[in-house]
Amino acid sequence: MDDPAKDSRSARDPYAAYAAMRADCPVQAVSSGSSGRHSYLVTGYAEARQALSDPRLSKDTAAFFAGKESKRRLHPAVAHNMLAGDPPQHTRLRKLVNGAFTSGAVSALRPFLIRLTDELLDRWPTDGPVDLVADLAVPLPVMVICELLGVPENDRAQVRRWSADLFAAGEPERTDAASYAVAAYMTGLIVSKRLRPGDSLLDRLIAARDGEDRLDEDELVSLAVLLLVAGHETTTHFLGNAALALLRHPAELARLRSNPETIPQALDELLRFDAPVSTSTFRFSTEALTLGDTEIPAGVPVLVALGAANRDPERFPTPDRLDLDRDATGHLSFGHGIHRCIGAPLAKAEAHIALRAILTRFPGIRLAAPAERLEWRRTRLVRGLTSLPVLL
Repeated sequence: MDDPAKDSRSARDPYAAYAAMRADCPVQAVSSGSSGRHSYLVTGYAEARQALSDPRLSKDTAAFFAGKESKRRLHPAVAHNMLAGDPPQHTRLRKLVNGAFTSGAVSALRPFLIRLTDELLDRWPTDGPVDLVADLAVPLPVMVICELLGVPENDRAQVRRWSADLFAAGEPERTDAASYAVAAYMTGLIVSKRLRPGDSLLDRLIAARDGEDRLDEDELVSLAVLLLVAGHETTTHFLGNAALALLRHPAELARLRSNPETIPQALDELLRFDAPVSTSTFRFSTEALTLGDTEIPAGVPVLVALGAANRDPERFPTPDRLDLDRDATGHLSFGHGIHRCIGAPLAKAEAHIALRAILTRFPGIRLAAPAERLEWRRTRLVRGLTSLPVLL
């Protein structure tokens, strides 16, 4: 059985198929395509949480694919990044960027986030439909991560296009080409910053040259590319999915509008209800292990369906109901364990500020098209809308 998140027929709503799989067995083998190989898909919450923190499930993609034939031609900076590594290398790299995404560091960014959000909303026309994805959910996170990394304003539109290409479903040539383009761009940006240093996060990474935390050039480019792409793509879908969930639940939307101070607590339930990352990034078993009641042999990929785990009724009763009173802090939308999303505080700050501004400025906001006619991106990794037309 294939992963429902990858199936175009259920891209709109994979949760019924996930529920059926979970009821049958929360960890089961699924086809990996025409190769005849199998992966293991995890749909249960307890099993997912275990898998995300089990050191026997490695993220070292280079080790797994060594010696294997592949038609993919991703640039090494994209294929072999901090997400695709294990301790101690992962620990060393994460330490270098962790300070930029602490709650304190994000708090210092809030005035900038508020100003940027207001500038984008000022452009929204009030006499016709607005695409909330194209006109807010896409540009806001791109501008924020580009500002953090010191990417010049004139280059940001191109960065956005490369990112879209990297996540293009079913178009490996387009994705591979984008990986080389964005790696070449970051290499050039690093060269220019060495000549004219600044105070951005990328400048600080360039300066990380002493002691045991020293970066080599390949690691520097890889880390820069990862931060650039991962730093906005998932936040885009967090904003889009959260907005759609609220627009489809007008009573919950009205509650937030009346009590905007509760938005920070509501974000966890919105993340749980429709996770922007459907399936976690690649892992494989380095030895035989047991997840739940399922024996998994050594040397096979294990995919954790974060969206499915978030709808496990054993952990979240009536999981298909959006309930902003629910304590959903245990959701897995940001992952769990040592690979938990480093940018979670920034993503939540952007969503908080954006949703509050929308509800304050446009109290009559509503869908401009039936929800069932909205198009979803057809990709296993991220889950998000191609557009979200609304009327103000």
